[in-house]
Order: sequence, then structure tokens, then C-alpha cells
Amino acid sequence: MGGRAEWMREALRLARDNVAAGGGPFAALVVRGGAVVATGVNRVVPDGDPTAHAEVVAIREACRRLGSFDLSGCELYASCEPCPMCAGAIGWARLARVHYAAARGEAAAAGFDDERLWADLARPPEARTPPAERLLADEGKGPFTAWLARADRRRY
Repeated sequence: MGGRAEWMREALRLARDNVAAGGGPFAALVVRGGAVVATGVNRVVPDGDPTAHAEVVAIREACRRLGSFDLSGCELYASCEPCPMCAGAIGWARLARVHYAAARGEAAAAGFDDERLWADLARPPEARTPPAERLLADEGKGPFTAWLARADRRRY
């Protein structure tokens, strides 16, 4: 394996295999320097974990293998356009580029509609589903004050 089309075909193969095994139709690969660092498939149902999306599983494994939370220089190949949660994980991991095959509209047609999540992100916290309420705003600054006071903090 060694090119963009081949890596995407591998992500699609893993997604199909995951469906055959009873999982969701999603898979992802993290690639760096012309080699696959990690793969992931949707594990939501078997793990009982709503965060176990293929992209998150692949990112977690790549971080473990590389010994870093910073995946700069790596690219992600996903069988489908990432959802808002996965897009957030991709941003935090600092992946250099994302490639995907199916668009979110195609996922919606198969019953995986995340449009409400995308729409929710544009609303203020109190208007989201579920609504969010800010409590103890002044006290909430305390952990950040403690963080900033640490000379050995590692920025991420």
C-alpha cells in the first residue's frame, strides 16, 4: 500500500469488513511518511461507547504508537466525512489533512444523520440540545490559574 487511492480503498475495505462483523460502516487510517500508523473502525455498539467512532479510534491508536498527542505531519483517511466530534478530535490532534470518501448526506441517507449536531454548534450553549448552563463562573477560573502557575506545563 502506498498512495492516496490505495489508503482510501483500505479505509473502505475496513468499513465494509466492520459491517460484515456487525459494526458500523465507518473506518479510518492515520498515515505518516508514506506508511499507515494506525487504523480504526466504528466501535460504538460493540464497546457501548458513543465516542468510539472510527476516526477517534484511529487517532487514539496513532497517538499511543507514536507516543504523542500531536499528530502533525500525519493525514487521516476516513470512509466518510467526519462528524463534529471527530472533526474536533482531528483539530486537537493537529492532523495535517483529511481525506474522505462518502459525504455526510450519504451517511444521513443510511440513517447516520449528524446534521442536528452541526446545527447545534452554531447556537449559543443555552440554546443547544441539551441546553448548557454556566455555573460558578468565577470559581471556574481556578483550574486555569493553577495551570498557568505551573512552570512545567506542556502546551497542547
